[in-house]
Amino acid sequence: MTQRSKSLLIRNGHLIDPASKVDAEMDILLRDGKVSEVAQKGKIRGTADEKFDARGLVVAPGFIDMHVHLREPGQSHKETIATGTQAAAAGGFTSVCAMPNTSPVNDSAEISAWMRAPERGAVVNVFPIAAATIGSLGEKLTDFRALQRAGAIALTDDGKPILDDAIMREVLRQASQLGMPVIQHAEDTRLTSGATMNAGPTAFRLGLRGMPEEAEALIVERDIKLAAQTKAHLHVAHISTAGALKAVRKAKREHLRVSCEITPHHFTLIDEDVAADTSLAMYDSRFKMNPPLRSAADREAMLAALSDGAIDAIATDHAPHAAEEKNAEFDRAPFGITGLETALGLAISRLHRDKRVPLTRIVELLSANPARLLNLRGRGSLAVGSHADVTIFDPGKRWTYDADLSLSKSKNSPFGGWTLHGRVMATIVGGNVVHRL
Repeated sequence: MTQRSKSLLIRNGHLIDPASKVDAEMDILLRDGKVSEVAQKGKIRGTADEKFDARGLVVAPGFIDMHVHLREPGQSHKETIATGTQAAAAGGFTSVCAMPNTSPVNDSAEISAWMRAPERGAVVNVFPIAAATIGSLGEKLTDFRALQRAGAIALTDDGKPILDDAIMREVLRQASQLGMPVIQHAEDTRLTSGATMNAGPTAFRLGLRGMPEEAEALIVERDIKLAAQTKAHLHVAHISTAGALKAVRKAKREHLRVSCEITPHHFTLIDEDVAADTSLAMYDSRFKMNPPLRSAADREAMLAALSDGAIDAIATDHAPHAAEEKNAEFDRAPFGITGLETALGLAISRLHRDKRVPLTRIVELLSANPARLLNLRGRGSLAVGSHADVTIFDPGKRWTYDADLSLSKSKNSPFGGWTLHGRVMATIVGGNVVHRL
């Protein structure tokens, strides 16, 4: 992280702070890494060393990505903490939460602390999410308390769902005692072995083995029952099917501590996009991710849930891969795409412009709600005393994403060449501008 500046005045901007219920033209003074004053235009009393003119722009609490893969330690040919956080800053994210499927798996306090060390070169806040079981093998629990002391904010075996009921129940029970959320990649892998995309007409036409939607819904339903027994906070990662969403809605009606996130690619694309470009000699592996792109009906269910509040957060599941890994036959290519730099543009283009989702709701999904779900106190809001993490964006700016110019070490995005609306103009972490267009 860079050295903190003394003070910065952001003036003439439109502040959207859902946590504080503010949606108005306001000036903000940042001092010593915290929000010092928030006042109507021209009414700030304190002085500032630097000024930022946000005229015509939205000023929002710093975005928080609940689900990223930074690949360190052990897979720096795909991404490093330094390059991944540079891409995050370009996408408006002031904090990222790093999943544990590194090499070795982040199942110890030592690895969690290593990821947070200044030597990693992060330009935004990095919060480790540690493995729930040793090696993410689903057998023996990690030391949750030691992980929490080392900075881990949640627990998951992401990518390797915990299938054993007794193990999952014990994970939820112990996590609940510490106030830590448990994040589950909902996939019954006994039903998806060898599958590479969503089961349905498109998979049948392409001759590819498909993942049945039930594989996601069954795990979500099982986990909700266990969460009810243990009073734990269960968070469903990258929800993608109407069946799983139905279970989450029911749990919320019953006032259980159940939440969920969605990726921009799941509210934008569908399984038919895998082979939409008929000029390609093989199916496009840039559209291969897990969970896979689902049906149009599933996408419509997700869009409705984004509008009515059933989905709590937008998270990218940023999953970088080296070009030689991803440029392979569809069956052999790894799952995952990059997503940090396109998240806001996709949200504004697809949700705000196409579906009339208010900007306040989009900011809530990207900042206030992730902070609340992960107990990141002092973040997700720009109230006085909060951390000086700020995202400034132009909701009307039209731009074209060039994946080759990504700040990520990897370029495996299906959105290269897409024209989007809504662009990050500046990202401020701890009162310092770490990205400016």
